[in-house]
Amino acid sequence: MKLVRFGNIGEERPAIVDADGALRDLSGVVGDIAGGTLLPASLERLRAVNPKELPLVAGTPRIGACVGNVGKFICIGLNYSDHAAESGMAVPTEPVIFMKATSAVCGPYDDVIIPRGSKKTDWEVELGVVIGKETRYVTEEVALSHVAGYCVVNDVSERAFQLEGTGQWVKGKSADTFGPIGPWLVTADEVPDPQALNLWLEVDGHKYQNGSTGTMVFGVAHLVSYLSRFMSLQPGDIISTGTPPGVGHGQKPPIYLRSGNVMRLGIEGLGEQRQTLVPCQFC
Repeated sequence: MKLVRFGNIGEERPAIVDADGALRDLSGVVGDIAGGTLLPASLERLRAVNPKELPLVAGTPRIGACVGNVGKFICIGLNYSDHAAESGMAVPTEPVIFMKATSAVCGPYDDVIIPRGSKKTDWEVELGVVIGKETRYVTEEVALSHVAGYCVVNDVSERAFQLEGTGQWVKGKSADTFGPIGPWLVTADEVPDPQALNLWLEVDGHKYQNGSTGTMVFGVAHLVSYLSRFMSLQPGDIISTGTPPGVGHGQKPPIYLRSGNVMRLGIEGLGEQRQTLVPCQFC
């Protein structure tokens, strides 16, 4: 299934994509694509629904983040060896973990706001993993059974905030709109191998990133198992699994995003995003 949330910010409603690519309103079936809706039994009930019997969503509404009420937005750093190399950092021997503020979450086509004082705003296409049931101390062998589905994430970053001064990654990753997710939450049964997906990103029509999840240092099953040793994972938590090479910071010379730039990015089978960079209206 491809699950979607549509509507104005803060008023999103759940929908499913039918066989013709149209949106069908799920609000009469579930309250949101969040929390308990992502449990295995709930997803199984949704699979039994005939989308053609649901109301057709009219027009072209705004598409929101594909998961609502995200509890934790966990990110993995330097999870592609060639990205670590372009960043001038060693390939980690175990996953590098940091958090992104959930207030950064936005829709896949929403504008991305360049924050006050930013000079090094950058892009990162990543595979997002959405947890589907409570997860503690799981083995790698069963870890994928705890995944509800997958989505596209743009881990937008401000490199000066991230790496200069005190060098705290969370403050370089957490500005409002720095976490577009979606357009779809594609349920795990439609992604037989999360380590066999192509992913790409372009800015103003120039392709900078073109990689495969097959080259991750630590795969999805390992990451879910590893994280569950240090914190419980809840339905709706998102793990952003790292980015392949081609970020702006790694260009020679570096290239950073400016107002008016347009990012397009996507992952095989999981859809595409598009964002325009805009200046901060509160600056």
